[in-house]
Amino acid sequence: MAHHRSLDNLKLDRSWLTIGVFDGVHRGHQVILRRLVAGAHAEGLPAVVVTFFPSPAVVLRDLRDPVYLSMPDERAELLAALGVDEVVTLEFNRQLASLPAADFMAWMKARLGIVHLCAGFDFALGHAREGNLPMLKQIGDQLGYSVTVVDPVADPQNGAISSSRIRNLVANGEVRTAADLLGRCYAVNGVIAHGDGRGHGLGFPTANIAIPQQRLSPGFGIYATWITLRGQRFPSVTSIGVRPTFEQAPVAPRIEAHILDLPGDPNLYDQPVRLEFVEYLRPEMRFSQVQDLIDQIHQDIQQSREVFSRDR
Repeated sequence: MAHHRSLDNLKLDRSWLTIGVFDGVHRGHQVILRRLVAGAHAEGLPAVVVTFFPSPAVVLRDLRDPVYLSMPDERAELLAALGVDEVVTLEFNRQLASLPAADFMAWMKARLGIVHLCAGFDFALGHAREGNLPMLKQIGDQLGYSVTVVDPVADPQNGAISSSRIRNLVANGEVRTAADLLGRCYAVNGVIAHGDGRGHGLGFPTANIAIPQQRLSPGFGIYATWITLRGQRFPSVTSIGVRPTFEQAPVAPRIEAHILDLPGDPNLYDQPVRLEFVEYLRPEMRFSQVQDLIDQIHQDIQQSREVFSRDR
């Protein structure tokens, strides 16, 4: 799979295409993407996804401090895992927002050779979202592409599936429900950075994980997590918050993972990691005695192991 940041150097004769933000590549997105891949490959054609960063909502609503379920490279990896052949991430700006739907689709025809468009039931594009499905079908008749509309997907237990709903769930620590809607555990990619070493002194060394500023971190609390580093996956217990037992003044939140069953005491600084959030265990708490915190961490580890024994 190739990931392109523009259409300047990509020229296809014929392709199947879908267009959208696809933040998180959740189960609703996956239905569209599987239809795209199956149809394209049945005809021996590439399956292409055109996506945007930043999200159009960020630009059009002038949102400050937006957060995402997936950054562009992560999104491209998720799309590739579903069989997508080409991913194009376009920079969304005011100029692109003002482009009429007919001009945008003519651009797709010229660069990607679109012969079929797969779209969700509420899809629209172009200036003021003028390019709704009836218009896109009319444009397709003129340009030579057909359109398949994919019905919405709902989870029987959890209702409608949308990126915005999943973001709200993750922000509130509801990672188990978010996983049901994503079709996998919510995960973040980051790098192990230097911390204050306090966990090591307590007997529970932690990896302080730095993630991109716009990447959504789950809400404050303690979680059972899986961490992947150096090609190996380990169970872990992760704290997200401001360390209230030790910090009095306001401090920046941290993601700190205590890795279970890690052999030795290796130097992990600057190592890339992937952290999967399996289950919320409890809120972050202030303890009056350090020993009370240590006792609680032992309980967190035991509870996490019980979670991992169910989720293997």
